[in-house]
Amino acid sequence: MRGIAKSFLGVRVLTGVSLEAAAGEVHAVVGENGAGKSTLMKILAGVHAPDEGVIEIDGSPVSFAHPVDAQRAGVAIIYQEFNLLPERGVAENVFLGREPVRRGLVDRAAMEADTAQLLAELGETSFGPRDLVRHLSVAQQQVVEIAKALSQDARIIVMDEPTAALAGHEVELLYRLVARLRERGIAVLYISHRLREVFDLAARVTVLKDGALVTSVDTTRVTPDELVRLMVGRDLGAYFPPRDGSREGGAGEVRLSVRGGGNAVLDGIDLDLRAGEILGVAGLQGSGRTELAKALFGAEPFTRGEMSPLRPGSVRQAVAAGIGLVTEDRKAEGLALRQSVRDNALLVSRSVRRGGHGGRDGGRRGHGDVRELLEAVRLQPPHPDQEVRYLSGGNQQKVVLAKWMTVAPRVMVLDEPTRGVDVGAKAAIYDLMRGLAKDGMAIMMISSELPELIGMSDRVVVMRDGRIAGELPAGPSEETVMRLAAGEVSS
Repeated sequence: MRGIAKSFLGVRVLTGVSLEAAAGEVHAVVGENGAGKSTLMKILAGVHAPDEGVIEIDGSPVSFAHPVDAQRAGVAIIYQEFNLLPERGVAENVFLGREPVRRGLVDRAAMEADTAQLLAELGETSFGPRDLVRHLSVAQQQVVEIAKALSQDARIIVMDEPTAALAGHEVELLYRLVARLRERGIAVLYISHRLREVFDLAARVTVLKDGALVTSVDTTRVTPDELVRLMVGRDLGAYFPPRDGSREGGAGEVRLSVRGGGNAVLDGIDLDLRAGEILGVAGLQGSGRTELAKALFGAEPFTRGEMSPLRPGSVRQAVAAGIGLVTEDRKAEGLALRQSVRDNALLVSRSVRRGGHGGRDGGRRGHGDVRELLEAVRLQPPHPDQEVRYLSGGNQQKVVLAKWMTVAPRVMVLDEPTRGVDVGAKAAIYDLMRGLAKDGMAIMMISSELPELIGMSDRVVVMRDGRIAGELPAGPSEETVMRLAAGEVSS
């Protein structure tokens, strides 16, 4: 891709961007949300046409008027949100719209045999061509998407945030799949906010900022800190704001206490959450982390044990008691995507008012007040009337945080607060969290990213099999956390 430029409604989103990828190469594309990564990839995939520039495949210029044209040229894109039909089988999804036909009818035997061969080539044995997609895990669905790309004879595969919704052990499966694609001579363009993956998988990395090319460089010739500086203009060490030493170790009053808490998933939970601290919660997928968050918030309440000062039996009771929850999936559970930023920011306060619990502002914030709130969470740009669905992932997450700040909860539970968020937006969210803790809020943060968990937490509890496997002081090593999570040590 040479000199690619693109504007939407007069706004320039790409300016003279160039990118090269070789057969059998994994080439990472990084940058903040809004840097132009997705637009560049959609141009390659035929979703958008460039205003300027040339695309060449094997040295020959190509022009795509439709994604089907790109597919025929050997380009496939696997989006963060998969394009699969959950009620159809694996083979039906792999060959959707391209079903083999015999004597005027779909040749299901041939379709299933070809799918089985593709799965075997990818080393996948845990499911077969006839299994329904809705029964598959996220990682298995990703395998289906890759098999679909291979069935189209793809030679260039774009992977957009492929590990955003994967558990730790599923990431290892993705690594193996990427290695197989590389061995087959396929060029993989890998978009990710996770720097570890960039350095683990990619031979080269291209950095975009504000729609322009910053650099393309071999990953062996750049450090993670240098890469962050290229993307956002700040050092990796500036990610995590310093802890408040006066509160470190949980010196504030106990805001929430659980003794012997349990339900269908959790058992024997003993936990204190104190004012002014950030309590990190670690654990493998399925360890009970999200179930703990939902129990504290009354969505899947404790059925045994004690929780004080209140054991909410419903979400409404939790909100009335001053407990907030930022859910793991902001799009499905945290936002009304087709409503404005302003309406989303007032969702909780309006609900509180209807319930007669009298939130801090009673749901009557004016346009100017909402703008001030959005500026406080560093929403860029703070347009209250814009629909939330058009915001970047980082800005969407800031709207979720703003929604809770309207009622000033005393306890905030954050489940994967920076999932799918770029490095610059992460730093802004970390600053906001540290500021809220300094003002006395008690924060529980669940995260699968150990560097952020270690960098932000005043204490860390580790979950395993629905129980708390141990508690660690500030700054534990990743190895210590993982050994607890896997049951190799006790604390």
